[in-house]
Amino acid sequence: MAFSFLAREAGRVHICGHRGYSLRYPENTLPAFEAAKAAGATTVEIDAVLTADGEPIILHDLTVDRTTNGHGFAADLSLEQIRGLDAGVRFHPAFAGTVVPTVAEALDWARAEDMGIVLEIKEAERPDMAVDQVAALLRSTGTLDRAIVISFDHVLLKRAVERHPRLRTEAITHARHADLVGVLKACSASSVSIELDMFHPDDAKTLHEAGFSNRLHVPRPDVLAECWRGGRDRLPELVQWIADGLIDTISGDDVPFIAMLVKHAGRGG
Repeated sequence: MAFSFLAREAGRVHICGHRGYSLRYPENTLPAFEAAKAAGATTVEIDAVLTADGEPIILHDLTVDRTTNGHGFAADLSLEQIRGLDAGVRFHPAFAGTVVPTVAEALDWARAEDMGIVLEIKEAERPDMAVDQVAALLRSTGTLDRAIVISFDHVLLKRAVERHPRLRTEAITHARHADLVGVLKACSASSVSIELDMFHPDDAKTLHEAGFSNRLHVPRPDVLAECWRGGRDRLPELVQWIADGLIDTISGDDVPFIAMLVKHAGRGG
């Protein structure tokens, strides 16, 4: 049976580790993915770019500078060069020696661990090539049924589905659209990613009635604390939305925190 991103079909609200358990582990690395699962995640969100030799790797930025001990654009470095970098030591010396994983490695891990993959195309120079490479890997690793490809570029998503009809896609939005269902239909997406400040329960109901799923991204507790200190606690309504079945996936950097929200809502499955 295909991995469903709709809570009513999955029998639970999915907990998504954003770049893995990125609050406590080096983002977009296998240790972060493993820690996310251990903390209760059922899916992980990863980012894909291409190396100079066209290999899809897991990296959020276009350059390796922020997350590794290297320098330069991933698109200018070969896979061999990138594999020689350290993707953990900048986060904490305890993670020294961690490598930048390939997308293929992450997909193999997800299949073995029965995890869902939310894969964002971050590649800027060769985005269509990145989609085609990722789609080929999804087929060859047997993970097409447990992955959803996401992007801010809705035109890219439309082209992706035209070339790969079985590919499931999710449109990222940072606005509340007047016709959200229309936005998804226009780019042939089956799901939408929404930020907490743009989520509305009426929109979620409309999405579900039309057969679309949603993923709600929640800020870290220290960010939410700014609201708490001002006497505006978003958590009770958030937990109620989860309990009411309005949210299919809840995503964040602090996996134990979002897992706690789902547990309190009684939707852990």
